[in-house]
Amino acid sequence: MNSTLRTLMASAAIVAIGAAPVATAASAQDVTIRLSHNNKPDPYDNPAHACAQVFQNIVQADSNGEIAVEIYPNDQIGTAAEQVQMVRDGVIEAALSSTGALAPYYPNIDVLNLPFAFADNGATYEVFDGDFGKALKANMEEVLGDVVVLGFPDTGGFFAVTNSNHEIATLDDFKGIRLRTMTVPSHQAIMNALGAEAYPLAWGEVYSALQTGVIDGQMNPIPIISFSNFNEVQEYMTLTNHLFSPYTLIFNKALWDGMSEEQQTILRTAAQSCVTASRGLARIIEASERGVTGLAEKGMKVTALSPEDRAKMREVTLPAFEEHISSQLGDDATELLETFKADVEKANQSQYMEN
Repeated sequence: MNSTLRTLMASAAIVAIGAAPVATAASAQDVTIRLSHNNKPDPYDNPAHACAQVFQNIVQADSNGEIAVEIYPNDQIGTAAEQVQMVRDGVIEAALSSTGALAPYYPNIDVLNLPFAFADNGATYEVFDGDFGKALKANMEEVLGDVVVLGFPDTGGFFAVTNSNHEIATLDDFKGIRLRTMTVPSHQAIMNALGAEAYPLAWGEVYSALQTGVIDGQMNPIPIISFSNFNEVQEYMTLTNHLFSPYTLIFNKALWDGMSEEQQTILRTAAQSCVTASRGLARIIEASERGVTGLAEKGMKVTALSPEDRAKMREVTLPAFEEHISSQLGDDATELLETFKADVEKANQSQYMEN
């Protein structure tokens, strides 16, 4: 355990002694929010830190410094899953959590992994800012009971698949590829349905596993592939666009409940801009030398799926995904999935600035 984590744990133990510690702290003039994520501390490098730094700036400015935000990047205080538990326990106040980190605590997050669902990035914005996003927030807060959801920032856009064996352009090309997934059951079901061998692995082990050949490939959004330097250990990248998995900005409920309405409004405003910043940076990275063009120039062979091949992949993965949801999760997850499907279909058919 590192010194930062020991300090935070000790602070939490002291806080736990008081009768109503969080409410008292929140009602005082000065509040400190510790916000963690698992990426580099550079707002131009990754959507997570862009989001976190925008959140920090707005909160501190709009509160005239009465609310301070400390950012803990690069898993400084524990793994992504441990950070979720720390927010729940009040050891830290907020975290940008991936679907993989949330899955052990909130299995219904798996409904977001509906394969080959979205037509474009704009559709994802509509869905997570609209009725489904509100339904997901409400269900997550009800199930966990000790967090408030402030938004769904972008992790970097749609997932692509990379590997070191051969080009993947058709469904048959997935056969025999040992492909890393998050420790999310539906990710494994989707990859196995495509004919690959799903290999769940913690994020911190991915690069070395690719380098040593323990795994053949992995799947992630393009900005993550870029800033992780996977082009050094992967030759092929396919723009599958098969998944979209946002972060969830979670906040400790006890602290939130002790805050004034004005303070809560400041945090909601900052969270909205945080989400916007994450989306903007993700799109910029995709379009820059760190995106598809840059990765191709560094030697990766980039392949886009044809509509016909993408349809075939959806045909084999959708039944496996739906079977997983219905057999492994409860009725509320099935209901949430139906809401998700309806909102995705509606968003896919909408056009920007359409009359």
